[in-house]
Amino acid sequence: MKKVTGIGGIFFKCKDPKGMKDWYQQNLGLNTNDYGATFEWYADQNSTKKATTQWSTFDENTKYFAPSEKEFMINYRVDNPEALVAELKKAGVNVVDSIETYDYGKFVHIMDPEGNKIELWEPLGE
Repeated sequence: MKKVTGIGGIFFKCKDPKGMKDWYQQNLGLNTNDYGATFEWYADQNSTKKATTQWSTFDENTKYFAPSEKEFMINYRVDNPEALVAELKKAGVNVVDSIETYDYGKFVHIMDPEGNKIELWEPLGE
């Protein structure tokens, strides 16, 4: 079974999320919007199927990364989160919440052994 299929996003805390987005846009050319920047790429080497990776800034006081106290969170793209969560639970991995489904995908969060919260995402509709 495939587990992680790619990086779905990189998120980090900062004192001024809008200012940081502006800085990255002005200095590194990121095409930012309210959510950050989205990088498009192709799912397979010879594919016409587009995929995305999200880059986002969060307020330094966000609780979205909780229970982690780290300043960042990585989102990994996955296939079949239901089967993966079942496997992770059998392996004793701390699954923080239940799988939630939105128009743009399914999400669930786990913790690694050093207290990093990890977001697992199965995109829908790409």
